[in-house]
Amino acid sequence: MISQLNPEQRTAVTSSGQYALVLAGAGSGKTKVLTTRMAWLIQTGQVSPYGLLAVTFTNKAAKEMLARLTGMLPIDARGMWIGTFHGLCNRLLRAHYRDAGLPQGFQILDSTDQLAAIKRLIKTANINDEKFPAKDVQRFINAAKEKGERPETMEVWDAHRQRLVDIYQLYQEQCQREGVVDFAELLLRAYELLSRNALVREHYQRRFKHILVDEFQDTNDLQYKWLCLLAGSGASLFAVGDDDQSIYAFRGANVGNMAASERDYAKGNIIRLEQNYRSYGNILNAANALIEHNSERLGKNLWTDRGEGEPLRIIEQATDQLESQWLVEEIKALINEGGSRSDIAVLYRSNAQSRTIEHALFSARIPYKVYGGLRFFERQEIKHVLAYLRLVSNLGDDTSFMRVVNFPTRGIGARTLENLTDASREIGCSLAYGVGAVPGKGGTNLAQFVQLVKDMGSVAETVSLPELVQHVIEVSGLKQHYEQEREGAERLENLNELVNAATVFSLEENYEGMPAGKAVEPPVQADPDIMFQEAMSPLAAFLSHASLEAGDNQAKSGEDAIQLMTIHAAKGLEFKAVFITGVEEGLFPHENSLAADGGLEEERRLMYVAITRAKERLYISLAQSRMLHGQTRYSIRSRFLDEIPEACIKWLTPKVAAYSQASSSWSSGKSYPRDPYGRPETGSIAPRAPRTTSSGVQVGGQQFRIGQGVRHGKFGDGTIINLSGQGNDAQAQIIFQNAGAKTLALGIARLEIIA
Repeated sequence: MISQLNPEQRTAVTSSGQYALVLAGAGSGKTKVLTTRMAWLIQTGQVSPYGLLAVTFTNKAAKEMLARLTGMLPIDARGMWIGTFHGLCNRLLRAHYRDAGLPQGFQILDSTDQLAAIKRLIKTANINDEKFPAKDVQRFINAAKEKGERPETMEVWDAHRQRLVDIYQLYQEQCQREGVVDFAELLLRAYELLSRNALVREHYQRRFKHILVDEFQDTNDLQYKWLCLLAGSGASLFAVGDDDQSIYAFRGANVGNMAASERDYAKGNIIRLEQNYRSYGNILNAANALIEHNSERLGKNLWTDRGEGEPLRIIEQATDQLESQWLVEEIKALINEGGSRSDIAVLYRSNAQSRTIEHALFSARIPYKVYGGLRFFERQEIKHVLAYLRLVSNLGDDTSFMRVVNFPTRGIGARTLENLTDASREIGCSLAYGVGAVPGKGGTNLAQFVQLVKDMGSVAETVSLPELVQHVIEVSGLKQHYEQEREGAERLENLNELVNAATVFSLEENYEGMPAGKAVEPPVQADPDIMFQEAMSPLAAFLSHASLEAGDNQAKSGEDAIQLMTIHAAKGLEFKAVFITGVEEGLFPHENSLAADGGLEEERRLMYVAITRAKERLYISLAQSRMLHGQTRYSIRSRFLDEIPEACIKWLTPKVAAYSQASSSWSSGKSYPRDPYGRPETGSIAPRAPRTTSSGVQVGGQQFRIGQGVRHGKFGDGTIINLSGQGNDAQAQIIFQNAGAKTLALGIARLEIIA
């Protein structure tokens, strides 16, 4: 059973200590170690299959453990306690529902059902849903439960929080009355059961003599407390994880649990699995050198006997569009070499980055799949904006009408919509034209919505397509709605990216400056095979483009396709070739992380995860300019690239003479000279795109210009890399030596000009 294990794996599997902490590096065979450990304990008679408990984070991982275990031993694993935290807690509560204060047939609410229950509570309790949106309440309740807090134990410091605590109490009473529990309640109720009932606790502490935990770095505080309670002082706790891959702090994961486990249990019994069976040496050397810059880690060093392999290829392009076009050409080359599309992954820090990449793949007719998420034009917030735009283009579009008539909420309920549907059917018209037949306040609200859309249509006659998209995002209330969501930042990024998409579309189709809503003759020469080409407004053309990209070139189930995903979604996966895109300061590491406690170290762990997904080839790309919020933003290369040894890298640079969007001819060479901003010096790469403000701006008697050194009272010394606006409205994008990228209003920033 253990003959095929390496020495470190064998040490972990056969560990005789009561407590062990296994630091399992990426690609080091941690699942193999966990399942072999379970099989070894059972086969050597140290524990029965039913005296062992193994917990992980996904049902997929739990099923894989069971499948491997039954493949090693002739046992019936169905009765074993192997599963996720939520699955095991559900099992515990089913067995002791009376002690847990639950009905025997209690039901579990998934996230969608929980939100619906909260909305129902808000309505029946006459709670102001504008001050207390259901999603915010849901997040508040789940966060409290994950900390082990009940309403009666929570600290209150203002009236708003008091109201949230009161709603939590009402929700708790509603769930108890209806006999339902949500996911967070499963864990909290199971923890309370064990902590308050000594008989139940002691029973399971006697039963489970060996507790094994997978992905230990992803545990939150309550999960760690539950494990400690279950283990007591007699069980053997075998924890496997990688603190260098802890990237879920935003979900409540506490990487400090690994250090706490070492301190409280393992007490020096740390086993490091450092031999990597996935990647070549250059990839691992890059990952090791990068992660060494994190101070809060237990420490390990990945190695392989597969050889050094190819160096990491890094390219810096002038724009994000050129970055995507280069990516497509490289993907074509890999496929032409005989590679499978599904062996190629394109990773990005933010979902909003996928739009440009998707467009390039779509244009090249390369099938792709967005793993663990939606394609850009299929995302909820994007479909909302498109629905408003479709109504502007065609007020009779009932599907779009129903999608956004009450989103964001504007007091139009289901009964009002039923009345509108009946009235429109009787009249024989579309919904928008039947609002006058609906009486009362509901009819008034409907009329106000229709007028809002008509006003958008009037604006469309005078402004460009990107300006119209921005206008709709703001006046529809979508921007304000997502600003109020605690996790709405990514949706806002996607809305901004839609403005970018409209800007790029206008440029590519020669619609720049044309009113979005006015029909124009086709700006490009008609296809000679088409006898007639109808005049179309920029808005109508853009909506057609969005529909085509949303519905065409989608990889069918099982089809060989390029894999697109965020780096968070890539954890646990591996690919022969990996592209990490947008590795620029302010984007990766993300500028929001620089102000968060431990944020930069988590961003570095995220980069570490991205690098270690690659088995054979790794490409890293960045752009000197990237379109954000409909405007060009200039960037410098990420600090992470400076933390990778030059010996692992091959810099790719375009041939200067062939530097155009049409060119796909590239040359490669060793690292080239860099300017003070970390970019290639002029001559080694094509000239940069023009900046938005080249002559500088005058604010309060000071003349600011790009490249100028400045000092800020809080952020310290930095360099201006972009300027926009004039006078008191002027803004500067500044890279600070210690604080990273910031955008400041020059009228209020109090900057001191320095040499």
